[in-house]
Amino acid sequence: MSKNKPAEPAEIEAAAWYARLGERRVTTQTIEDFFAWRAVPANAEAYRRVETVWAETGKISGSQAVADAIGAAMTRKGRGGGRQRRRRQPRFLIGLGAVAAAVALVVAVGIWQESRTIYSTHVGEQRLVQLADGSTVRLDTGSRIRVRFAADQRLIELEGGQALFTVSHDAERPFVVQAGDTRVQALGTVFDVRREGADVRVTLVSGVVEVAESGVSAPRRLSAGQQAVRTPDGVATRPVDVATETSWIDGRIVFQDTPLREAVSEVNRYLTAKIELEPGAMDGATVNGVFRTGDREAFVSTASAVLDLRVSEGPAGSVRLSAAENN
Repeated sequence: MSKNKPAEPAEIEAAAWYARLGERRVTTQTIEDFFAWRAVPANAEAYRRVETVWAETGKISGSQAVADAIGAAMTRKGRGGGRQRRRRQPRFLIGLGAVAAAVALVVAVGIWQESRTIYSTHVGEQRLVQLADGSTVRLDTGSRIRVRFAADQRLIELEGGQALFTVSHDAERPFVVQAGDTRVQALGTVFDVRREGADVRVTLVSGVVEVAESGVSAPRRLSAGQQAVRTPDGVATRPVDVATETSWIDGRIVFQDTPLREAVSEVNRYLTAKIELEPGAMDGATVNGVFRTGDREAFVSTASAVLDLRVSEGPAGSVRLSAAENN
């Protein structure tokens, strides 16, 4: 493609959709309209190209003129992507001339061949990320991923936290999640990966994945309902209750004979004002129950009543739990 060749209409529509989906509030109808537009293969490919350009250069998103043009185009065309704007296309094309030029230029020099995009969540936040290949990633609290798509591989680096991956099948481009020294590869499947420092936990919901660690030649193959746990001592596999392990996607935490200190740590992942457990308090005590993520009051109330713990205020809005007999 030469530098002077204008962008295709699908690329211009894709740029507008990218800006629209990046707004702070996106309605369900908008998402449905986008999926309907992207169901056309040419549109899906155009969206992938524009997404990569945007991620690699930052030039399009940094142009106020382009942003204004896209905003005006969105106001004119209403719902339904490019399907309802044919009569106004000339003005739309003129308004997005900068987008077309940027797309044509970057495609010409080949910068768009690999996408590098970072997605993250704050404490207590969850986020659903739609990737260019049709795969989705649901990020849990305090998580961060780096997306690197190339012609021969789809690589996701989980830098920390937890994510559920629903992978779109593409035999020519393996889908790989790298979490520290742990590598998870799948072609089309659903799996959950959690990383805390050097410790990594992989739970397979459906399909097949292979889990490997650096320096070990033979990967571990998981089947649905299995979990691989990677610690500094190596990788071990075990059967698990998938519904319990992935309950966070429904905003729930499930505890089944969970040590109190471990349960407090899990609840704290979703809190900015933490729960502090007095050292040595109720060692050996376990917790059972289902709690909403971020519901500190419910957990503290239940744990204190069942385990006879004393509740007091801590610094910076935190809550302190201590054994009643020690007070």
